[in-house]
Amino acid sequence: MSTETSDARGRPRVVISGMGMLSPLGNTVEESWANLMAGRSGITRITQFDASELPTQIAGEVKNFVARDHMDFKEARRMSRASQLAVAAARMALADAGLPERVPDPDRTGVLVGTAAGGMERAFEEMDTFQERGHRAVSPFGMTMFLCNMPTHHVSLLTGSTGPLSTIVAACATGTQTIGEGAEYIRRGTADMMFAGGVEGLIHVSAIVGFGAMRALSTHFNDCPERASRPFDKDRDGFILAEGAAIVVLERLDKA
Repeated sequence: MSTETSDARGRPRVVISGMGMLSPLGNTVEESWANLMAGRSGITRITQFDASELPTQIAGEVKNFVARDHMDFKEARRMSRASQLAVAAARMALADAGLPERVPDPDRTGVLVGTAAGGMERAFEEMDTFQERGHRAVSPFGMTMFLCNMPTHHVSLLTGSTGPLSTIVAACATGTQTIGEGAEYIRRGTADMMFAGGVEGLIHVSAIVGFGAMRALSTHFNDCPERASRPFDKDRDGFILAEGAAIVVLERLDKA
């Protein structure tokens, strides 16, 4: 790798110094990569709710994820699944970059975590609680847990980052765009370090039913989920809903 600290336009070079990931293929970067290279599929029958009566009964779930293994149990109860996954991935990225849990220069460190749906499942859950048990049973955190910017918020709290904080919502391009935008914050001199990435945590009946109504999901491979994701195949019949989180630490090369 070149050791030049600036690009041809004189802007700081940006490097990735740490990575964290949870995916349907594994709960670490290494496990996900090994299973990917081995040609394994992370698509399985849905376990997070009973999908047996639905046309689509498969998804890409993060398996064996226990939020309290990555954060305080009380904090986890106040987060959506998307926020929980993002915090877990951010912890891994911190460790991979050799950083302390609280970043050394918080004012020059920012967070840019994108999501398409945020914690939408928590809004549905609180509405169910209201209908079944009345308004007094609704969580006071219900109106904040589902917001798309909450994964960014929770990662900033974890790391102590007080630099640029933002959230990008750009459907399937979200994660890629956050990394590009995060690098631009550093190139423009707004920050020296950025936590950037994407998260989704919505294997929920509302998403399966909603995308199903659009006829966007695969329905022909419920009995062989590992064959379902085939976007370039003549027999493709829809996409597969999945969840996961990936966070990278971006830094100026001369400070990494």
